[in-house]
Amino acid sequence: MASRAASARLRVRIRDGNGPPYEQLRDGIQRQIERGTLVSGDRLPPVRTCAEELDLAPNTVARSYRALEEEGWLIGRGRAGTFVTERRSRTDAADDALARAADTYLRRAAQLGFDAAAAQRTLRDRAR
Repeated sequence: MASRAASARLRVRIRDGNGPPYEQLRDGIQRQIERGTLVSGDRLPPVRTCAEELDLAPNTVARSYRALEEEGWLIGRGRAGTFVTERRSRTDAADDALARAADTYLRRAAQLGFDAAAAQRTLRDRAR
C-alpha cells in the first residue's frame, strides 16, 4: 500500500440533529471510500487536524477512525498515520464482524433456553 505525502481532504459535514457526530463522521468517510473519493492507500488527516477542521473533539474523531478500523475500512500505522485499506481487507473484516455477531446471537439464544436450530428458524423467519 503506497502512502501519499499529504493527507486526503475529508468532505464531511457534521450537522446538529443528524445523529451522534462520531457516526456522521464514520458514515461520511465510509461513503467517500465506497464512491472512490478516498482510495486504497490514501492517508487520512491526523485525529487532531480532523477534529480542528470539523470542530469536533479529538476523541470523537478517534472513535470514528477506530470504528472504521474495526470494520476494515481503515488501517492505523502508528505515527505514519491512518490509511484507507485495500478492498480485500474490508471484505475479510466484514466477514469477521458478521461471524462475531452470529456468535453473540447464538450465545444469547442459548441463555434464553433456545438451541441453535430454534435460533436459526427465528432468524430465517425474521429475514423474510
